[in-house]
Amino acid sequence: MKIERIVLYHLSMPLVSPFETSFGRSEARECVLLETFADGLVGWGECVADRDPGYAYETTGTAWHILKEFLAPAVLGEDFADATALQARLSAVRGHPMAKAGLEMALWDLLGKAQGRSLRQMLGGVRERVEVGVSVGIQEDVPALLRAVEDYLAQGYQRIKIKIKPGRDVAETAALRKEFPHLRLQVDANSAYTIETVGALQPLDDLNLLLIEQPLNEDDLWDHRLVQQRMRTPICLDESILSARHARQALEMGACRIINIKAGRMGGLSQGLAVHDLCQAQNVPVWCGGMLETGVGRASNLALASLPGFTLPGDISASARYYHEDITNEIFTLNPDSTIDVPEGPGLGVTVNREALERYSLRREEIR
Repeated sequence: MKIERIVLYHLSMPLVSPFETSFGRSEARECVLLETFADGLVGWGECVADRDPGYAYETTGTAWHILKEFLAPAVLGEDFADATALQARLSAVRGHPMAKAGLEMALWDLLGKAQGRSLRQMLGGVRERVEVGVSVGIQEDVPALLRAVEDYLAQGYQRIKIKIKPGRDVAETAALRKEFPHLRLQVDANSAYTIETVGALQPLDDLNLLLIEQPLNEDDLWDHRLVQQRMRTPICLDESILSARHARQALEMGACRIINIKAGRMGGLSQGLAVHDLCQAQNVPVWCGGMLETGVGRASNLALASLPGFTLPGDISASARYYHEDITNEIFTLNPDSTIDVPEGPGLGVTVNREALERYSLRREEIR
């Protein structure tokens, strides 16, 4: 595929309800969407960087700069047969995996459309629908959390993840477990603890959780090892895993027993696939995390989560969980068995609603 031009869109998407984590509260979600043209086809990609550098150092502002000034000029006019060739071309730019992942997603979409194959088929996915759960942000108090979880269970979600932070952790989780004794439940700290404060989470070991996600900073692999040694509950790493190399190191030192694969965080679907293969070879469970994606990124996540190693429900959720109006014409809905169908059309299998795209665009720029 010879890439001829790229159009960048900076989007701001109002959320159905505010989403609060240990690093902040969001009422709208920003991202950068890429419209990529090659061989008479259009491919779409989504860069999951948000407005603020709370989850990661990349933001919509840095991604826009890196895409416009470095990544797009590196690929324009070049012919790419696959994602490996694209990654080789982008390797001169150090870091910025979210920006790279958005560009790689667009290439996968182009290749699928050119070959008449779905992204699931190209990746080697084995499921036509994938099991999903829902991520619940920090609520006002315990009664509000119980009401929120009860509502999601009524909608059909069978796995719940709650966000935690110091002072808002054990009591909330224990209340949920008491109210819903058989619930498939996990917690996510988003790096809110240190090796000195993480001992406060020890009581979670008695609550039969699926996992405890990313309690320490992203560069604390060794300290995560110490936490995992002290706890029976599996530690899952998210922010710490930026590549297959990080995954290998984490598993070798026993820093975790589960890995959350987010292709948008790792630099692209090819990188997520590499981590999946590594973990599958070692019988390590993986699941697909979410970044409040639009329908473009959600389609990509569903295809990735159809791979055989994804044995735990992902944070993909239905479109209506996050947006009253999405930018894709295809709306993802929850099936009665807590699954979502994987798109089967060529490439990502979604089409963009141009009117909605313009409605939520803060700026647009074409790069030739």
